[in-house]
Amino acid sequence: MKFEQITLWTSRLDALYSFYNEQLGFPVLDRNEQSFTTAIGSTQLTFRATTDQTEPFYHFAVNIPENKLVEAKRWLKGKVTLIEEQGRDEVFFASWDAGAVYFADPAGNIVEFIARHQLKNSTAHPFAIADCIEISELGIVAAEVIPAVRELNALGVPNWREDSEGLTPVGDEHGLFIVVKQAREWYFSGGRQAQFYPAEVVVASIGRFEFPRISHIHLLQT
Repeated sequence: MKFEQITLWTSRLDALYSFYNEQLGFPVLDRNEQSFTTAIGSTQLTFRATTDQTEPFYHFAVNIPENKLVEAKRWLKGKVTLIEEQGRDEVFFASWDAGAVYFADPAGNIVEFIARHQLKNSTAHPFAIADCIEISELGIVAAEVIPAVRELNALGVPNWREDSEGLTPVGDEHGLFIVVKQAREWYFSGGRQAQFYPAEVVVASIGRFEFPRISHIHLLQT
């Protein structure tokens, strides 16, 4: 499953523009007073300015070559502060066969660089920002996880792992909706609890998903 476009909301538009473009070096494809779009590998990520008093934050993950976590971690440390939990600043998920590091952007978004060893996408050259392959995860917060997962299943997105009331991933390793229960603590977040904020996602060969309110999912086109 490929995330072609993702739209998220923010109360800190200018700070995010500086962070993603100037600090990390992702190319900007479009910018105006209300939004900007950056390319993270093959995914176009748009941040839009909020029109209310909320301060949205999300979790998303970026696939990197499966052999480049050590280099990516070293590269990130020159630009951001990695999030630590229990004295660790990286994690290996044995059941997913993947290693990851996490950091927060100026809006509090929890960003993950993840090396998935099953994808066999290793590279020989030193890690650079151009090696970010795609956004491969987006957290979706629901009042109840399993009903939201069943709705996504019905819209053409299969489970990637078995159902869990706390967190269930649906899709595949190129694109996963990480469906979590409201107020569940995000992993490697410094203790932040998951809260719902709207999002829009264009998935290749399926269509545009809108998440306008908690536990509401719309598929607008196929």
